[in-house]
Amino acid sequence: MQCFVYKGNRKADTYLYITREGDFSDIPQTLLTLMGELEYVFSVDLSERVKLANADIQTVTTQLKSQGYFVQLPPSHDLERQVV
Repeated sequence: MQCFVYKGNRKADTYLYITREGDFSDIPQTLLTLMGELEYVFSVDLSERVKLANADIQTVTTQLKSQGYFVQLPPSHDLERQVV
């Protein structure tokens, strides 16, 4: 499954994966507003990958199939705060 990854200018380290390049018609308007102006980052064929750097590939694939998009949020630093 081919997907296209975009980042917004309002939320650091947050990425939007979609199945059709440049087609944001399945994305809720509130999410688009929160992310701000979207910039294309890269495309990836998920069927040729075993894993992704910061997202579970099975979760990404499932959400792309069911809702047409996946949002990758920044890694949580909650554990680091608890240790300090």
